[in-house]
Amino acid sequence: MKIGAQLYTLHDFTKTLEDFEETLKKVAEIGFKYVQVSGTCEFEAEWLKEKLEKYGLKCVLTHTAPQKLFEDAKKVCDDHTVFDCDYIGLGGMPRLWNFDEFTSDEVVDKFVEEYLPIMETFKENGKYMMYHNHHYEFARMKNGNFMWDELAKRIPADLMGFTLDTYWIQFGGKNPVKEIKKLAGRLPCVHFKDYEIVRGPKDEAVRYAPVGSGNLDWDEIIPACEEAGVKYVLIEQDNCFGKDPFECLKSSFEFLKSKGLEVE
Repeated sequence: MKIGAQLYTLHDFTKTLEDFEETLKKVAEIGFKYVQVSGTCEFEAEWLKEKLEKYGLKCVLTHTAPQKLFEDAKKVCDDHTVFDCDYIGLGGMPRLWNFDEFTSDEVVDKFVEEYLPIMETFKENGKYMMYHNHHYEFARMKNGNFMWDELAKRIPADLMGFTLDTYWIQFGGKNPVKEIKKLAGRLPCVHFKDYEIVRGPKDEAVRYAPVGSGNLDWDEIIPACEEAGVKYVLIEQDNCFGKDPFECLKSSFEFLKSKGLEVE
């Protein structure tokens, strides 16, 4: 498995094209060869191709705005071909977070209905839809199933994979290793994000942490990913809580290198 950087970790440093390029440079200097492009400013496909080549990076996955997928899925595929990326990711579905308007069943029904044609377009153009989870997908449906399992059941494996996020799986009350094994073959890319317990004066809380510094069992998660066919492990930390995000990425990178994961 190869180590990559999920650039959403650095979203405060990619708000302009100039800053975005500088961020790519710094990521490459840490030692990364692979990135996921997410949470950045707008860019042209040719611009990204040029900058990736300049700094010796490859984009293996994106998170692409839903409106772009609905407006012209073919163009999205063409743009990804320009910068040589086969996995087109959805960072989540906004409808999922609107609890007042939609039930869990309605969310799944509408997602399958609306996105299957887009997935078909991706497949026809040599691309693959990747769905990224939070904890919301572990709400139950009327039939007793978790939404997460229902999505995997209703959508063919050749049309959609899952960018499984280790933190959100744990936060959702599930076991990352079990979920990884369950989705073997549908996980070309995963998000490695640690889960830290923070004690306060009145209660306990959890928060994101550099990989290897929290409570997740990486000695079980890493082999499970290898057995499940994961190609790219993308380090993500949504919030670094005052620490330098570049240093947090570097810490995670060095930890995973020490565990034998590949850099190139």
